[in-house]
Amino acid sequence: MAGAVVLTVGNEIVSGDVENTNASWLGRRLAGLGIGVKLMAAVRDDVEEIAAFLRAERPRADYVFVTGGLGGTPDDITREGVAAGFGVECEEVPAVAAELRERFEPRGLGDYAARWACLPLGAEPLRNPLGGAPGFVLGNVFVFPGLPREMEEMFDSVAGRFRGRPIGTWRRSYRTGEGQIVDVLEEATRRHPAVTVGSYPRFLSDGPEVEVVLKSSDDVELAQASQWIEAELARTLA
Repeated sequence: MAGAVVLTVGNEIVSGDVENTNASWLGRRLAGLGIGVKLMAAVRDDVEEIAAFLRAERPRADYVFVTGGLGGTPDDITREGVAAGFGVECEEVPAVAAELRERFEPRGLGDYAARWACLPLGAEPLRNPLGGAPGFVLGNVFVFPGLPREMEEMFDSVAGRFRGRPIGTWRRSYRTGEGQIVDVLEEATRRHPAVTVGSYPRFLSDGPEVEVVLKSSDDVELAQASQWIEAELARTLA
C-alpha cells in the first residue's frame, strides 16, 4: 500500500488559532484511494523549516501533500520553502502569469496576482478554479492552497493519479473500558497483521464507552478480523 505524508504550513495552525481540518480531510480522502497516511505534521511559515521537513520526509514517502502558504502576503512562503527543499530556485511560469493577469486585471490586481506564478523550477502548475494562487507538483510533492474549499477542489482535480485498493473501515462502540477488552484487541492484532486495530475511549455521564476501529486494504482480512473481534467481545462482555 502506498504511503503518504501530509504537511500543513501556517503559524495559525501551529499556534492552535485555526483547526487543521485540511489534514483530516486529506487523511480520509487518501484512505478511499488506497493511500495510507504515515505522518501528519504542521510547521510555521518558515522557509527552512519547510525545506528541512521535505528533505527528511520526501525520500521516505510515496507522496507528500502540502497545504497552506500560497497566497500573496508576506507569510506565504511555501513556494520558496519547497524550492529550498529541492535545492532549486523559483521562477515565473509565463503562461501561468499571463492567465493570472488576465483574470485579475479587471480588479486592478493583475501584477499582484502574477506573483503567484513564481514556482519552483520544474514544477507542474495546478490551476486554482475557486481562487487565485495555483498549486503545483514537484517530484512526489503535491502543494495545495490552505483554504479548505480550494484545497479540496484542487486535490480532486488530481485524484485520478492515485489508484490503489481503498482502505476499508469497520467500527463498533462498546459500553466498557479499554482495560476490559485490551486482551482481545492485542490478540486481534496478532491474528490479523494486515489489519490496523484501534480503540478510542470516551467517558459518558453513565459510564465509559470504547469505539473499536479496524482498517485494512484487504477486504477478506478485514471481514475475518471484524467477525472474530465482534464474537470475542460479545463473549468477553457478556
